[in-house]
Amino acid sequence: MKAVVFDKDNQLKLVDNYEKPIPQKGEALVRVTLAGICNTDYEITKGYMGYVGILGHEAVGIVEDVNGEDKSLIGKRVVPEISYGCKEPNCPWCAEKLYRHCPNRHTLGIWRKDGVFAQYFTMPTEVLFEVPNNVPDKQAVFVEPLAAALEITEQHHIKPYEKVIVLGDGKLGLITALALNAQNLDVTLVGKHQNKLDIAKAQGVKTSLLSDFPIEKKYDVVVEATGSVNGFETSLALTKPRGVLVLKSTVATGKELNLAPIVIDEITVLGSRCGQFPPALRLLQSEKVDFSPLISAEYSIDNAIEAFEKNKEKDTLKVLLKI
Repeated sequence: MKAVVFDKDNQLKLVDNYEKPIPQKGEALVRVTLAGICNTDYEITKGYMGYVGILGHEAVGIVEDVNGEDKSLIGKRVVPEISYGCKEPNCPWCAEKLYRHCPNRHTLGIWRKDGVFAQYFTMPTEVLFEVPNNVPDKQAVFVEPLAAALEITEQHHIKPYEKVIVLGDGKLGLITALALNAQNLDVTLVGKHQNKLDIAKAQGVKTSLLSDFPIEKKYDVVVEATGSVNGFETSLALTKPRGVLVLKSTVATGKELNLAPIVIDEITVLGSRCGQFPPALRLLQSEKVDFSPLISAEYSIDNAIEAFEKNKEKDTLKVLLKI
């Protein structure tokens, strides 16, 4: 089968004869129809996680086979959660279905598990979720980042009267702002690019250019989605005393950070990563959000290397691979 592989020589390449996976007990074989390139995929090509294999963790596909007694998913359109756990009886993370924290987890295209940039992939059936009929592939492919955005309100209850800032107008910031706005929260998206802010504004989100936005410590919840040290510092400067600073992007830096305001203002810092898929699918089914304006380009898997180059461009939001 065709697959996009990052190999042991640190080369990204398209392979035409990669071995088709065979589902193990409890797994399904999924034929991929559409996949999305994430910045994590790009980071892997720079050495992140030391991963070698098929890339990709955002996908929509059709189940063609199940190795198990329950065949009900065969023929169904599904999306995969990105991780599955060890399933050991004494694993507290697997017991709560928080597979992303299982110390012996496998993660699609990131850690110990071939990803979805291929014609087929396999995953345990318990982490495959059927896509509602009214949700097209081009919306369903956003389920993974949407679930990550909704994780914020699973971790922390945002009261109806509280003011929320999402800082950063890239994919992560846009999806987070749209998700929180769809929950009728008082959210403002702040960024540096008017064309990106306009995507959220068109769907009812309040927006502001960072250059026009007063930096004041008066917001109850601030979501950092810039991925930069400066963004972290600005987010901290916007969070009011006893407010909550949500770190949605990973900021890796050797720069010194002044963390004293966290103590002085008694700020709660909340790390937030992946999320549950069922709430994200229900939100997509409601049609309260539309992610099609985020799609910058679509490429055939035959042009996957070109697609990765497109993903690096500054103004690019989401690049999709048609399998």
